[in-house]
This record gives sequence, structure tokens and C-alpha cells, in this order.
Amino acid sequence: MNIIEIKNLSKYFGQGENRTQVLKDINLEIEKGDFIAIIGQSGSGKSTLMNIIGCLDTPSLGTYKIGTTEVSGLNNDELSDLRQKKFGFIFQRYNLLSTLSALENVALPAIYAGLDQKSRLQRAAALLEKLGLGDRLQNKPSQLSGGQQQRVSIARALMNGGDIILADEPTGALDSKSGETVMNIIRQLHREGHTVILVTHDKNIAAFANRIIEIRDGKIIEDQRKSHAISSKRENPQVNKSPFSFYRDQFIESFKMSVNAIVAHKLRSLLTMLGIIIGITSVISVVALGNGSQQKILSNINAMGTNTMDIYNGTGFGDRRAEKNRNLTVKDADILGRQSYIESSTPNSSVSGTLTYANQSFTAAVKGVGEQYFNVKGMILLQGRLFNLQEVKHSEQVAVIDENTLAQVFKNQDALGKVLMMNKKPLRVIGVAKMQSNMGMSSTSLNIYIPYTTAMNKISGEQKIDSITVKIADSVNSGVAEKDLTNLLRIRHGKKDFFVMNTDTIKQTIESTTNTMKLLISSIALISLVVGGIGVMNIMLVSVTERTKEIGIRMAIGARQSNILQQFLIEAVLICLIGGVTGILLSVVLGTIFNLLITDFTMVFSTFSIVAAVLCSTLIGVIFGYMPAKNAAALNPITALARE
Repeated sequence: MNIIEIKNLSKYFGQGENRTQVLKDINLEIEKGDFIAIIGQSGSGKSTLMNIIGCLDTPSLGTYKIGTTEVSGLNNDELSDLRQKKFGFIFQRYNLLSTLSALENVALPAIYAGLDQKSRLQRAAALLEKLGLGDRLQNKPSQLSGGQQQRVSIARALMNGGDIILADEPTGALDSKSGETVMNIIRQLHREGHTVILVTHDKNIAAFANRIIEIRDGKIIEDQRKSHAISSKRENPQVNKSPFSFYRDQFIESFKMSVNAIVAHKLRSLLTMLGIIIGITSVISVVALGNGSQQKILSNINAMGTNTMDIYNGTGFGDRRAEKNRNLTVKDADILGRQSYIESSTPNSSVSGTLTYANQSFTAAVKGVGEQYFNVKGMILLQGRLFNLQEVKHSEQVAVIDENTLAQVFKNQDALGKVLMMNKKPLRVIGVAKMQSNMGMSSTSLNIYIPYTTAMNKISGEQKIDSITVKIADSVNSGVAEKDLTNLLRIRHGKKDFFVMNTDTIKQTIESTTNTMKLLISSIALISLVVGGIGVMNIMLVSVTERTKEIGIRMAIGARQSNILQQFLIEAVLICLIGGVTGILLSVVLGTIFNLLITDFTMVFSTFSIVAAVLCSTLIGVIFGYMPAKNAAALNPITALARE
């Protein structure tokens, strides 16, 4: 029974004037169980014929059938399936993958056939044991002699059954003893029912065959049969899997092979990751710095009072007439305090001068405020008490100091009940409040709070106030409240001779500004990610060039284009993903060091930025890894195998 039928087959190489006909009208029938030796001088076309028979190359003209299948009508993936089901290749130079052990090299074709891991490793071990390599399962090709490597190659050819064994000069790189051993194995395979097609220029090797075909100048000049083909039934490994299990195992194996490739080229992989690591570290660190500075600024604003507004004399900061025309009054503060949308209101009147205590003098600014001021500003009492409404009404000479004043004036000793002299007017300390870290205020400032009536009536003598501080009810929109109180005061004054500083508006403006800055700087940092992605693409393209022969070997033993594409794409994604995770860890380490050394504010890491960084690195791997992976998958098997 014919297993192969070739009719009027021709093969051309080159184009135009350089076009050369290598095979000329080949007609050939091969029976199942034949042992054929194709002989001829170098350049006669014998290797080209074998490559076409093995579906590694395609004819230019003519027909080629394997069984009932016309090969010329098959696409690349169908040719790959045909190779892994029908053929087993024994190469002159063995073509083993240097990064895999003997066992893994033999098991490789079964991965593409879809055989589960346990079954294929058991079969691979059994084949190696049969060929006398049971004690060399874990040896890499570099740890094996030429004869042993060729036996591994033979075992690989048998892995998926190897109905048709194609041997290209199988003894060409071996010494005579090893060559004899290999030929005895091939003869044994023929006796077991394999169809063997052997290419050689050595007539002594050809003598092992039962049929000798001689080619000269691309034509068959002699076809001599010495005996009939051996008829034998053989069973190939059966693979019964659901499509899901098949593709899952294919993905897992591609993943493993990608990891092996990365580990095998550690330095190259690290250099490839470097751009991604720098980019991810930059983006996350910039966002963390932005978050930290934003939180610092916002905490300072919150220290000024939550949901509060300050109303000042004049038309704005820098108004030179504001000090002269002080139009805000205590009555304004009282009327504002009675509005439903205002929770509390307090007038403010500052007094600057000399503070004296125990023969020490200090320059200080005493703040005259109402009893609600501490509530408005959210200040925390540490010791003693705050002054009350009655003390404000009667202009009592009491004072609440902050921690700075306690430290500088009283040397952190008990200050309650002690008397301070402000512009020669006595003030009795009744409480200590937590220091506020207001924006623009020195952390060493002495802050002393007294009733505004005391400041106006007993110290400064001024009846005008500097400002009014109001706290808006939580249920009220601060923008609406600001508009209403502005209209109210404009009506009272007949004109707008004041301005409002809304902490919520400032907060929103700062948030918007810092977010814009973070976005801008992050966008700049993203450029390094793109550069890293281009680096990944370049290195992967180099990797494809370096591993062209490996790709050819994989295709020869049954890898489909999708398998090659998947492997290189996974490799690119893994490199970017590992680089991304390394970048995240590096940014966390840098952030930890920064937070230990810098106490003014801390880097605050964003979960969103970290997740986005991982997704971004994965996306870069897919985008920039696709072209090299596609180039690898599109390689012609026979061209790839010829690359050294």
C-alpha cells in the first residue's frame, strides 16, 4: 500500500534571472514499510526532496499526497499537524535544544501533540531506556557524546509514533562505531514497521536499505528495489483530550518554555527588564511623592479649620487700604452667627507687641478671638480649659497658649495660673492647646489666644476687628454659603469692602493642581516605559534571530505557528511583568528609605498606581512583544533549520 505518492514534482529557488530548478519532474511512490536510501552527489537535490516529503518545504509544481491527503492544499498549521503525526526527523547535526535535558528533548514533540505531562515523560524515559540512555535522562546535550545525542534524536523522532522516519545523513557527524550503532537502530526501527527514508552520499550506508533511489541534477536516474516493504501494524500514542484541556496544557507548556528561556539568558533578560523597571519605579514613586505632598498640604489646610471661611478687610491680599479702612465689626460677626447655614462665628482682633515673663521678653502676636474660635478651628485642648462667653463679654484677662509658647516661655513647666505681661497688661494662663501647623506660619511662632474684647478694650484700644472666622454647617454647600454671606455683608456695608478665604475652595484648588502636576510628571515618567517597551521589542527581535534554528527545530517536530507566537509573546509579557513587579518593589524600598530620612512629609503609595503599573507592564509586553513573536511564528521551517 502506497503511503506517499509524488507526481511531476518540481522545485525552483530564486527569482528572475537567478531562478534555479533544483528538482525536475519527480515521480515517486513509497510503500508503507519501505526502507529507502536516497543517494546522490552534493547539490543533486536529494535533501530538498526529503524536506518536501517531510513537509518542511513545499513543491513549486506537481502533486504530493500522503495517504489520501493532498499536501499542496494545506496551510502552515495543517502542515505542522501532519509533521507531528506522521514524521520523525533524525538530523545529521542532531538539532537538540541545548537548554533542555535529554528527557525533555525527547518529550518535546508530544507537547505539541497534546499528550499530558506524566504520559509523555514516561514514554520519553521508556524510549531512552530502549536506546541505552536510561542513565542519561537528565543530561544536557553538551554532556552527551555525538552518538548519544543522535540516539536522543532518534528517540525524539519516535515520540509521536514516527510512522515515517526521515534521516538526513544520520551518521555524517559520527565516528564509524557510533555510526554503525545508529544504523543498527534504524534497521531495527524498520523491522518494527516504520517507513524509513534516509538521505546519504555513502553507498555503504545506502546498502542497509531495501530500496535505493539515485538522484542526479534534480532527476531520479535509478530506482532499485532489493526486497519488498515490511508489513507491520504499529500503534501510535493516543491523545484523547477536550479542546479546553488541550489548549490549557499548550499554554502551560509554553509558559514553562518561556521561563526556561528567560532563566537560560539571565543577563539579557535583566537588561531587557531594565527599562521597564526604571519606568515603573519612576511612575509609582512620582505618584507616591505627589500623594504625600498633597496630603501634607491638605492637612495644613485642615489645620486651619474644616469647612471654615475667613472674612478679611479689603478687596484681597495685598490691599494697602485694608489696614486703614477696617470695616468689619463685631456686629457683622454676631449677625453671621445667627444665620441658619452658619454653625458658629467669631470675630478676630490681633495685637502685636512685647510679651514678658520672668524677666524674659519675646516678640509675640496675641490673637483676640471669640469663645467659639476653638470649635471653629477644631483645636484640641491639652491642659486646663478654654475661656467662655461670660469671660468674653466681661473682657477677662485670660489666655490660652499653644505648645510652642509652653516650651519657649515656660520651658515645658506647668503654666496654668501663671501671669504673662503683654504690652504691660497682665494675662492669666488658663489652658494649653495643641499647636496648629497652619500654612505660612512658622512652627516656632508663639500663639496666645485671648478674648477679642480683652484685645480690643484693654490692650490695643481698637474697636475694629481684623477678620471674622465662621464655620459652615456640615449639611450646607460651602460655595452656596459663601455666596449668601457675601451678599449679606455687601448689603450691610453698602459695598464689597471685604474678601472671603474659603478653605474648601483652596483645598479643591490645591487638589486639582497637585493632581494635574502628578498627571504631568507621570506622563513624563511613562515615556521611560515606552522606551523600555521599545527595548523589549529590540531584544526580542535579537532573540528571535539568535534562536532561529531553535524555532526551526520546534516547527520540524510539530509546533504550530500559534505555539511559536504564544511562547515568544508569553516570554515578552513575563519579562515586562517581572520588570514591573521589580519596579514596584524597588519603589517601595525607595519610599521606605525616603520616609525614614524625611520627616516633613511621607511618600504615600497608591493602590491604583501599583495595579495600573502591573497592567501597563503587561500591556507593554503584549504590544511590543507581538511583532517579534509574529516574526518568529512566520519563519519558514527549512530556512530556520539552515541557520547556524
